[in-house]
Amino acid sequence: MFDRSAALALLQLGDSAFPAGGFAFSWGIEGLAADGLLSNRGDLDGVIADHLAQRWASMDRILLRRAWQANDIAAIAAADRLAEATTPSAEMRDGSRRAGRALLGVWVKLSGPLAVSYRARVSADANLGHLAVVQAITGRDAGLGLEAAELVSGWTLITGLVSAAVRLGLIGHIESQRSLATARARLTELLAETPDDDAMPSSFTPFIDIAVSRGPLRHVRMFTT
Repeated sequence: MFDRSAALALLQLGDSAFPAGGFAFSWGIEGLAADGLLSNRGDLDGVIADHLAQRWASMDRILLRRAWQANDIAAIAAADRLAEATTPSAEMRDGSRRAGRALLGVWVKLSGPLAVSYRARVSADANLGHLAVVQAITGRDAGLGLEAAELVSGWTLITGLVSAAVRLGLIGHIESQRSLATARARLTELLAETPDDDAMPSSFTPFIDIAVSRGPLRHVRMFTT
């Protein structure tokens, strides 16, 4: 049965206009373009596919599920520390924390009870606040189910990557819709597979990681990552 309320919540939380600061992160799109490794929609679709299969599904989704299933703040923090320990790139760690803390800050202002409780823990530990963990917290505060929270997490990654490509002038708005449709189909396939509860987070996106890590060396940057 179609749940209108849930669908509207997904539209709100998955909207690029939701003020979570996602516009500041390209997650490697800017760096790959600067290095000559991304110049058209075909390249972009390949990068998005890598992000989804080799990082989001095997790492971010696993961390989100661990934080979702946590029964107290300490258990959520344990998932957060796992995110810190399993992200080898310093720039990706920093970007994940900055994005997560921005999203957490929005939900604190919206009086999300779990977000408010966790904000105190994050304020006391500079290594906490990773995006996937905060997405679990805010999903719970929003009254979403786990599957819906996973969908929002994957979709906001996709829209962030496509939006970055548009802002960098790599693709136009019509091409962006084709990329979104392609990525949407891939996300649907990944969401159909349920990870094991004891799965450990892992990722393998070397070109993306290198592009992000080279960011501080670039003279001109539009994005944080």
